Amino acid sequence: MQPQIPIAAITDEYSPDLAIALDAMAETGMTGAELRVLWGQNILNLSDDELKRAKELLARHGMKVISIASPLLKCVLPGSPEIDTRFQHDVFASKHTFEDQPRLAERAFQIAKFFEAPIVRVFSYWRTVQPEKCFDGIVKALDGLCRQAGPEGLTIGLENEHACNISTAADTVKVLDALPNENLKVVWDPANCLISGQDPFPEGYGQLPPGRIAHVHIKDCQVDANHKYVFGPVGTRSVDWKGQMAALKRDGYQGYVSLETHWPGPSDNKFEASWICGWNLRGLAAL
Repeated sequence: MQPQIPIAAITDEYSPDLAIALDAMAETGMTGAELRVLWGQNILNLSDDELKRAKELLARHGMKVISIASPLLKCVLPGSPEIDTRFQHDVFASKHTFEDQPRLAERAFQIAKFFEAPIVRVFSYWRTVQPEKCFDGIVKALDGLCRQAGPEGLTIGLENEHACNISTAADTVKVLDALPNENLKVVWDPANCLISGQDPFPEGYGQLPPGRIAHVHIKDCQVDANHKYVFGPVGTRSVDWKGQMAALKRDGYQGYVSLETHWPGPSDNKFEASWICGWNLRGLAAL
């Protein structure tokens, strides 16, 4: 069966080699690609020649770039409370500081325009022991990014990330209420919401305004009584993906659902893990 919602993946979840990733994605029926790490480098660090090479490969596979999965605002907010050390900081070949953010934003917007990608994914600074005290700084930063991206026709996609200050649907709604900017939307990640302690579906999703969800990340996990989380094959763990997919269709969702595997897979074979999860995703999107 063909997917009723278009499916995509963050390419390096399959392989840092873009050609290998795109071959597997195309075979699974994916038509969109999210760019984060290519050939071992963060997308924002690639040279213009490397970006051209990537664009040629994408065109050869008939693949549309749907999002630049940037690391913007994955850094420490100056003057914030101490960092919550319970969470791993995934930097994906791009470790930067607060001072680097203007330069990174400019490059992210350039790359998005080059690939004709509508969304630049951003975060909300590394999570602190008192995330509520970072709220004003987060709102200020996001407002600035929206104002910069607006004239370029770009959407700023705020991901709810468990290692950052805005991690649940409840957190995300507060930001959306504070910032009615038309080009600020949500990269909705139900698994991150689950890890952060909120039921993602139906509770979390039900709090989000459907019209402000621009993009959805697909991964699956389970959380034990000690709040330790383990990722697994999509559709086999604790996220109600069948219910979530049905709700997206019901609400007229127009974006992609994009695989972000995270599961290390059988025998720590990440390619095999993404291959399995990609086909699981195709099945879920076809229901």
